[in-house]
Amino acid sequence: MSDVHPVLIAGEWRAAASSGTFRGENPASGEALPDVFPISAWSDCDAALDAAVEAAEALRTTAPETIARFLTRFAERLEVRASELVDAAHVETGLARKPRLADVELPRTTGQLRQGAAAAIEGSWSLPTIDTKLGIRSMLAPIGPVWVFGPNNFPFAFNSVSGGDFVAAIASGNPVIAKANSSHPNTTRLLGEEAFAALRESELHPSTVQLLYRTSHDDGARAVADPRTGATGYTGSRGAGLTLKAAADAAGKPIYLELSSVNPVVILPGAIAERGDALAGELVGSCLMGTGQFCTNPSLVVLFESEQTEGFLESIRQRLDATPPTPLLSRAVARSLGASVAELRRAGAEVVTGGSAIEGPGFHHANTLLRVSGRQFLAEPHALQTEAFGNVSLAVVVRGADEALAVLTHLEGNLTGCIYSDTRGADDAVYARLEAPLRQRVGRLLNDKMPTGVAVSPAMNHGGPYPSTGHPGFTAVGIPASLRRFAALHSYDNVRAARLPALLRDANPGGRAWRLVDGQWTRADVPTNGA
Repeated sequence: MSDVHPVLIAGEWRAAASSGTFRGENPASGEALPDVFPISAWSDCDAALDAAVEAAEALRTTAPETIARFLTRFAERLEVRASELVDAAHVETGLARKPRLADVELPRTTGQLRQGAAAAIEGSWSLPTIDTKLGIRSMLAPIGPVWVFGPNNFPFAFNSVSGGDFVAAIASGNPVIAKANSSHPNTTRLLGEEAFAALRESELHPSTVQLLYRTSHDDGARAVADPRTGATGYTGSRGAGLTLKAAADAAGKPIYLELSSVNPVVILPGAIAERGDALAGELVGSCLMGTGQFCTNPSLVVLFESEQTEGFLESIRQRLDATPPTPLLSRAVARSLGASVAELRRAGAEVVTGGSAIEGPGFHHANTLLRVSGRQFLAEPHALQTEAFGNVSLAVVVRGADEALAVLTHLEGNLTGCIYSDTRGADDAVYARLEAPLRQRVGRLLNDKMPTGVAVSPAMNHGGPYPSTGHPGFTAVGIPASLRRFAALHSYDNVRAARLPALLRDANPGGRAWRLVDGQWTRADVPTNGA
């Protein structure tokens, strides 16, 4: 057997206190990969938490410029090692080297790191607030050690040791204990090596970044509830996420979850009449992007009953049948997808095309379209919103605006929701009726645009009502807002000026941060008496 890879704890790569081992799999072939990784016992978690507490203390007095230097240097190191990283991620996930990994996801990842660096230096993310009359000042400050549980579908951009939650936690001044996703452990190892090298070059505390590959479910729940833990960021399945949330909630520990979403797309009759063929192409492209394994793929499509809609569905079927299925991320994803399709069919969904796994090497499922009537959906709305994480979508065909409205009011919370309408205004009256109920059930509302892209923009909300996330008030994408998840509000009342954090003193350091001074946002210094 190959040597077992070490874990990164307390500033060194060392042998894990292991309860077992595992290997990744190549989803295109189904074969086990050669690298062997440890399943850490609780003593590894315990040691990592102790080291993270030391790092958190050091980070409280670390200059933002030093944190920014680490994030920037990390990005630079990833770019140097890009080819090796892309090859590793391709083998472990089946995602295309180009354009997906090399041209889209890795540049997004390095871009996030640089945006986090800029936010750390600028400081406005912390919302410094000053009341000169009462002598009270407040700001958001680091919360302490952050556990990051990364998902399987973005080996770089959401990775536990390089992705959005990681960037937000570090940029807001917290150490991270990264728990790798078991689908791409070797990719995570390479990222961890570059993070650790960047730590040494930037002279951050050596325990600012730590890495474990896998733990037991019980140890994961124990970790998020530990008194030393500040907060947790989790992206993954609803079941595992809710187990962690129950443990964290019982201990009063913040946990930010991204769980599941069917991302409803409503296509109004005028849009199909105006540009149905183009919309069919857009919809299929979005449904199949990443083999349907984006958290924003449209899994539920609401259509209005008509002959044109039947033609639209036939166009979708033909496109699905003509597109070779790409690999699913893992054996577990393939198994879960099959179970979800079975549940949708049990609840009344009929197969238009596909509907089953594909025999042969690797993990593949036929491109699948299911359909139900609006009446059937309303009879079993919960079951028919079962997330099918993969290349499967459900069309809900309604008899008119009243039934469409009823369908939307029965939706659970989602990350995104979209309405396509006639560009000349023929659908405006129906849109006006449907927009409000959809708006209340999604984090991001789109018009005439598929939801699969998530831009790294300050205005982005990659969040939404439960069960898409655990809290509708926070976003996992979008700097500076994403940083605020991993912070605590610190207030200072009548504290002497020299004892205040730099951003709460009268002089604004570098004049960079926007501060709320006596009700006005400004970058200016606070006027002194007699000024």
